[in-house]
Amino acid sequence: MSYSFLQSQKLLLDFVNKNGNILLALSGDSSTPTAISSLLLELDIQLPPDRTSLVVDHFNHDTVSASEKHDVLLLPQPSSARTDLRHFFSGDGTIAFPRAVAQELGNLSPLLAPILQADSTAYSYNPKEEADTVEDPFATGSQIALVSAMQARNSARFTVLGSVEALENVWFDASVQGVQGSKSKTANREFARQLTEWTFMETGVLKVGRVEHHLNSIEQENPGNNSGIELGYLNPKIYRVKNDVVRNFDVTAADTFTVELSEYTHTHWSPPTIPASDALQLEFSMLSPFHRLALLPVQVTPNSTLYSTTFTLPDQHGIFAFKVNYKRPFMTSVDVKREVTVRHFAHDEWPRSWMISGGWVWIAGIWVTIAGWIAFVAIWLWSEPAYDAARGKKIQ
Repeated sequence: MSYSFLQSQKLLLDFVNKNGNILLALSGDSSTPTAISSLLLELDIQLPPDRTSLVVDHFNHDTVSASEKHDVLLLPQPSSARTDLRHFFSGDGTIAFPRAVAQELGNLSPLLAPILQADSTAYSYNPKEEADTVEDPFATGSQIALVSAMQARNSARFTVLGSVEALENVWFDASVQGVQGSKSKTANREFARQLTEWTFMETGVLKVGRVEHHLNSIEQENPGNNSGIELGYLNPKIYRVKNDVVRNFDVTAADTFTVELSEYTHTHWSPPTIPASDALQLEFSMLSPFHRLALLPVQVTPNSTLYSTTFTLPDQHGIFAFKVNYKRPFMTSVDVKREVTVRHFAHDEWPRSWMISGGWVWIAGIWVTIAGWIAFVAIWLWSEPAYDAARGKKIQ
């Protein structure tokens, strides 16, 4: 392995680590360079070892252009497999995928996601092999990812397109015919636009605006239980146990996303929408979460959404953190952390004993003891024996 290859591979990975976005297109007409295969292995994306394999499908191909080789796949535009995810590549058209290179994604990386997968009848095949059957294919069916995406922890995007020919002008508005005889126009132009928009962060981008936390109210009858300084400012550094706290996030969306959340959409920031089956959550944690609460939308502006929740601080003092960690496939990450100190009650902040119903028995016992002592003294003084002055002593 040459030094120049190692340098080029390192440069590409450094580019991603510096928030750079890459769209890599492969072609089945030429063998994949070792440098590309090794780079993709770094991302847990595996290509066929023979480097010349194509994906074929005898039941879902274009009978006009690939009547013999069956290597021009006809696939519907992808749809989301989960209702809690936003999807940016959906549609009703048919995508023509000529001479595609199969990709197999690792199962352990949460950063990888398939965008377009082959049908169950597809398999990877090396056209240079003249055997009538394929005994041990590289991948089959939905194991084959034709278009895959890796979104790094810094939200940089790396997209692998299995067929560069799918981006040719001839396929942008071509007429294709399936095995069943149905004819249709390809949606390659729309899919190419969706793919490049997502890869180069024109969609699926979230941005955090202002982040606020503050006391919810002050007890007018006992203002000592809350600090006036804390109440007067947003984002105080110290709270007291059992305070009521409001936590706000103003979020903007830029088909993208801006807490304040905003989402970027092609040319501007817009208010994001969290799917009904998903949730934006707040964690109030020390070593582990003491609260995990859903942040609900309370206000929508032209370019952002404000999410908020109210809760009571736990009866535990220490160093706590407000955390919002929202990571979903095809969306940039939202990772917010604000540390605060939670103190215990001051000596003059405890409720008085007469305000605690459980202490009424003991308070009553004190007053009964006092009353009994006063009664005893009064009776003892009242029952003093008479005094006989002549005899100089008390008369019993």
